Amino acid sequence: PTTAGSWSLAGSTPDDAFIVERLRAAGAIVIAKANLSEWANFRSSPSSSGWSGIGGQTNMAHVLDRNACGSSSGTAVAVAADLATVGIGTETDGSIVCPAGANGIVGIKPTLGLVSREGIIPISADQDTAGPMTRNVTDAAVVLGAITGIDPADPATAAQAGHATDDYTAFLDPDALEGARIGVWRVGTYNPDLSPEIGALLDTVVAELEAAGATVIDPVAVPVDEAYGPEFEALLCEFQDDLPAYFEAYTGAGYPKTLQDVIDFNNDHPELEGPWNSLLFELAAATGGRSDPACQAARELADEIATASIDDTLAEHDLDAIVGPTNGPAWVTDPVNGDLGGDFSTFVGSSGPAAIAGYPNITVPAGYVGPLPLGISFMASAWAEPELIALAYAYEQATRVRQPPQFIPSIGADATAAERADRGRGRGGDRRATPNGRGEWRMPPLR
Repeated sequence: PTTAGSWSLAGSTPDDAFIVERLRAAGAIVIAKANLSEWANFRSSPSSSGWSGIGGQTNMAHVLDRNACGSSSGTAVAVAADLATVGIGTETDGSIVCPAGANGIVGIKPTLGLVSREGIIPISADQDTAGPMTRNVTDAAVVLGAITGIDPADPATAAQAGHATDDYTAFLDPDALEGARIGVWRVGTYNPDLSPEIGALLDTVVAELEAAGATVIDPVAVPVDEAYGPEFEALLCEFQDDLPAYFEAYTGAGYPKTLQDVIDFNNDHPELEGPWNSLLFELAAATGGRSDPACQAARELADEIATASIDDTLAEHDLDAIVGPTNGPAWVTDPVNGDLGGDFSTFVGSSGPAAIAGYPNITVPAGYVGPLPLGISFMASAWAEPELIALAYAYEQATRVRQPPQFIPSIGADATAAERADRGRGRGGDRRATPNGRGEWRMPPLR
């Protein structure tokens, strides 16, 4: 069943999505759907990433009482834990790269339109995309080539003509960093006073990039902050239209047809859909939808700021890519207060610019705090997947960071000094990271 983790869609079994057809045609064996943050974490505030009514709480593979991030939580954990060879996640803002980074695997958030969204439960067609989640860049390149293709049911895919290939393994170049120009985005991705381990990680990454032959410009500015408010406003009104459109196309009688139907279901079934509320559904239902000029203005503003934040930074410094920290150390899952009780002061993440602009973003394992993985993200302009895959592969081959999970029950609230010394990379104290105040969907405090 395709449920978004909600009991309101229990038993709904539409036909295979376009990308599932592509996977089967390439010879893949589809063994399961994975758990996710219910409704891609665009339902409640607060919420716990990786929780859904149907699937329960996803546990992170490396330390079981830590959070797997989301919303593609189960996919990241299944791949990290060797329960599947490869996986598919979906992202609106952070839902591939954050769980991939937190679980020590590779995730590719492609350019919008490279992968069809047909058959996938949406937040917004303006930002949603599926992408590979794998244990290494090679597997990610294989999967990406298998799932690309122009789909008449998703008009955005028409733009991939001339930009896509069915074989991204051709770009796996271990020497790609030699002569590359890489900008390091620090300011705005984490609080250096509260997340010193991320600064230490980036220092290590810079040294590794330079050792591999890259010219590193550190730091560079990626001025995207003013896009986050309009992004959230736009996603609410786009969700108002896009989710009911999915219901109409893919669900039969007896299933929800409107946002209000799902709100009513949640209110009527707290034993199934508690303990979380439906605040984001309610906010979306109160908007004017896509036809509202305010919605359109918010989308245009968010896109303009995010696109310029990447394009202008690349041009100013003649960069091949921008790198930033994907995630902080996984936080302890809190089933009562949600993701760190809404305290986003130590949030670490860089997904926003590429997510809002519809540009590619690839995360690769980069270090550890104790047993908790940290990732580094490579991003650039639209259709830059070949170049980013080459750079990410070269970094992966030069560093060989990834370690398989040990399924440790708990390390308490903080990694011990001994654990930090043992694992070494990204030292600085295990300050628990918080989830994104922007992505799928861990919104900032309401004003």
